Amino acid sequence: MELTTAQALVAWLIAQHSETLDGREVPLFPAVFAIFGHGNVLGLGTALQERSDLIPVWRGHTEQGMALAAVGLAKAAHRRQVGVATSSIGPGALNMVTAAGVAHANRLPLLLLPGDTFVGRAPDPVLQQVEHFGDGTATVNDAFRPVSRYFDRITRPEQLLAALPQVARVLTDPADAGPVTLALPQDVQAEVFDFPESLFEPVVHTVARPRPDRTRLAMAAAALRASDRPLLVLGGGVRYSGAGPRALEFAQWHGIPITETTAGRTLVPHDHPLYAGPLGITGSRSANTLAAEADLVLAVGTRLQDFTTASWTVFAPEARLISINAAGFDAVKHGSLAVVADADAALQDLPGLLDGWEADRQWTDRAAELRAEWDGYVDKLRAPAAGLPSYAQIVGAVNDLSGSGDYVITAAGGLPGEVVGGWRATGGEPTMDVEYGFSCMGYEIAGAWGAAIAHRRGLVTTMLGDGSYLMSNSELFSAAFAGHPMVAVVCDNGGYAVIARLQEGQGGVPFNNFYADCRTNHPVPPRVDFAAHAHSLGCAVFTADELVGFHEAYAQARVAARTGSRPAVVVVRTQPATWTDTGSWWEVGVPEHLSGRDDYEAGKRAQRRYR
Repeated sequence: MELTTAQALVAWLIAQHSETLDGREVPLFPAVFAIFGHGNVLGLGTALQERSDLIPVWRGHTEQGMALAAVGLAKAAHRRQVGVATSSIGPGALNMVTAAGVAHANRLPLLLLPGDTFVGRAPDPVLQQVEHFGDGTATVNDAFRPVSRYFDRITRPEQLLAALPQVARVLTDPADAGPVTLALPQDVQAEVFDFPESLFEPVVHTVARPRPDRTRLAMAAAALRASDRPLLVLGGGVRYSGAGPRALEFAQWHGIPITETTAGRTLVPHDHPLYAGPLGITGSRSANTLAAEADLVLAVGTRLQDFTTASWTVFAPEARLISINAAGFDAVKHGSLAVVADADAALQDLPGLLDGWEADRQWTDRAAELRAEWDGYVDKLRAPAAGLPSYAQIVGAVNDLSGSGDYVITAAGGLPGEVVGGWRATGGEPTMDVEYGFSCMGYEIAGAWGAAIAHRRGLVTTMLGDGSYLMSNSELFSAAFAGHPMVAVVCDNGGYAVIARLQEGQGGVPFNNFYADCRTNHPVPPRVDFAAHAHSLGCAVFTADELVGFHEAYAQARVAARTGSRPAVVVVRTQPATWTDTGSWWEVGVPEHLSGRDDYEAGKRAQRRYR
């Protein structure tokens, strides 16, 4: 088939399909987010326009935002579908590097198609080209290399024949999933080549489920049998494998208490008798207490980042660690007994080696006791009170008014701690996206737009602070223009409150976080009218200054989003210094002259070493 490079690429995208967790066949690439420039408008842009009936193209308003929307789509689709983002070269391309970092850190598939400079070089230097004095082949797109799982620059049309199978492999591989960057020089996009028709035959990608090595699994089973106080930690890999029901069944058979990581959140119904709560700094005191007492930790589908492990102080130093993970890179960390396998496959095979074994009943019961104490603590935090509401109260209200199929998002600042620690899940399909792998301010709105495209069962609500809103808000208009309903809860506490908490809590002087502590030449500096701004972006807007009013405003926003097929924004003023306390430690560099140095040194002494 005689096609341009761009036409061939689009035809290939359309031919790729995927199998969802419930067995449905869906497009692997259900959406392209695009901002066109001279480097992609005629080549790739024309090819997308010609096939726009088969692959939807959504216009973004910042390149970073639209690429983050593609990331949010992949998370909401449980990695069974992939968002595509294309830009011109130069600032447009570089704006997407942050989104690539988000996808890379969170192990989420993302396809980036930045334009590139001319391979022929005749017009060099072209508009937006950054010339490297010592390397004529380098362009700004080389900045994607450190944050791409697979990077390629297509300098001849026929190179697609070798590159596209690698693209599909990475985007659908449970171990390697992450961002793929195909840099597309604008002259090559328009070149014609006789492509084989077989390249465009429909393909349905099913996710591989590698089974565990028998010897490794037997070693894991022996370690479990020898333990008295095992703890099961469920991560994002359990979600993407669809292994949540299997994990609950496994835990029930053997009486093992369960906890979740941030990426694994909402896998376990809140009222499950074995549920100890979420783990780590943004988790719960109940799970952290149990983790400190456990003599064995079975971690499934998690890379155990520092917020999950409280900088590796949450587990007892002598506790044995078993890691089941599709990625060997993650499975071997921290001296774990590594079982490289799909989560569902491993949890299907492991019980056969544990027949008749159960954890001690007193240990099993302890999870419910500790979780009940945590629930009581959260209930007090959520209780109505006069004055500005706290984050915990806002999260509680959203939780109470959300249905079982609704989806909640947050990413940065103080809200992850309140959402992860306080949310009460009903079970079923995972319904939370807390982007805390990269903790990207600005993900909240853009990611919610992508999630609203992918998540059709219920309403998407994103929760963010005033800092994140000011950092990236233009995709509210993208969603409004496109007609995608969602709710954004904007909590205005007057600055970067959670960083101020970290600064002042370690003995630092208030500086450059709250607006009251920032330099200004005004005796009375201006404040942002978030409601007016959101209204100007085409959103339905509601405001509140106290908890009862927020309940009413959020309920109205849910209706307005659905009936108006557009975002609804709730702006609420919140307390700047009330937080949920999980009793855990996080390692940050504390200078010796600050008061927090003693706690820092105590934490360092408590850190688990390689075992």
